[in-house]
Amino acid sequence: MSIPGLITLMGSGETAPSGRVLHEWALRKLDPPVNVSIMETPAGFELNSSYVAHRVSDFIEHRLQNFRPEISVIPARRNDSELGTNNLEVLRPLLSADYIFMGPGSPSYTVRHLEGSLAWDMIRARHRLGACLGFSSSGAIAIGENAVPTYEIYKVGEDPHWIPGLDLLGSFGLRIACVTHWNNTEGGAHLDTSRCFIGKPRMASLLSALPEEISVVGIDEHTALMLDFSEKSFHVVGKGHVTVVRKGEERVFDTDGPFAMDELGTLSLPEPSAGIRPDVWEEVIAAQEVDESPLPVQVGELIGEREEARKQKDWARSDVLRDKLLALGYAVTDTPDGPKWEVA
Repeated sequence: MSIPGLITLMGSGETAPSGRVLHEWALRKLDPPVNVSIMETPAGFELNSSYVAHRVSDFIEHRLQNFRPEISVIPARRNDSELGTNNLEVLRPLLSADYIFMGPGSPSYTVRHLEGSLAWDMIRARHRLGACLGFSSSGAIAIGENAVPTYEIYKVGEDPHWIPGLDLLGSFGLRIACVTHWNNTEGGAHLDTSRCFIGKPRMASLLSALPEEISVVGIDEHTALMLDFSEKSFHVVGKGHVTVVRKGEERVFDTDGPFAMDELGTLSLPEPSAGIRPDVWEEVIAAQEVDESPLPVQVGELIGEREEARKQKDWARSDVLRDKLLALGYAVTDTPDGPKWEVA
C-alpha cells in the first residue's frame, strides 16, 4: 500500500529567500529529477496569473537546482473554459508529477474552480500514490473543510463567514480549517490585519461559528506546517509559529517537531482510491506504470539517433526513425526541452 506524500501548508513566503527551506522539506523526500507541477488556478481570475505561477517556477528552478526540477506550469484557470481544470491534455503533467504546488490568489475562487474537477481528483490521486503537495496562502486556506473567503470579508465588506472548502484532509480523518498570514502586521498600529487580514475580533466570531470538532490551524508568514503521513506526525518549519485552536483551547507550536498528528485530530489513512473517480484513478495508475517501465536499450538508441538526425537537419532520416519507434510501440514528441517518449 502506498504511503501518501508530504503535505506542506505555508503561511506565505513561497518565493521569499526564506522560502527555499519550505519547498526543500518536500523535495528531499523525492528522487531527482523531480517533476514539479504548478497550478495557476488560485490566481486564475487575475490577468497576471501566469506571472504569479512562473514566479514560483523560476524560484524552484534557480533556488533548488540540486533536485534537478523539471517544471510544468499548468494554466488551468477555470472549470468552464477549454484550457481549464477539466481538460485532460492541459492537466497531463499532473499524471507524473512528484511535487504539486498551488499558491496565492483567492480561496473562494480556488474552491469554486477545483471542487469536483478532474484536476482535483488527479492531484489527490497522485498524493495518495506518494506525490508531495505544497499549498501557500490562499491555496492553503482552500484545502480545509471550511475556508475563509478573505477577499469578500476584507475587501468587499461581507460579514465574517465560512464557506465549504475542498476538504483535502477529511479523507484522513482530520477536520481542519487553515488560516494563513496568521501574524500579518501590514495594517500597522491602526488596522489589525492578522488572521489573514480578517483581524482578531472577526476571527473570534468565525471561531465561535465552527463545530468544536474542527481544528483551526493558523500559520504565521514565512512558516510552514509539514504533514508527514509516513511518520504520523508534523513539523513546524520557518520563521514563525503554528497556532492550533481545537475544542476551545489554543496551542502554539514553535519551529520544531516532530509533533504527533493527534494534536490536529484522529488520523486514519484511507484506501488509496477512496473518494476518487475510478476513471481518474485508472488513468493515474496507468501513467505511473508507464513511467516506471524501463526504456528498452534499442528504443533509447533509436531516440538518440533520431535526435542527432534532427540536429543535422536530416528530416528524412528523422522520419524513418520515428516510424521505427512507432513500430516498436513508442511515440516520440519533440519539445523545447528535448524528445519525450510514451507508449503508443
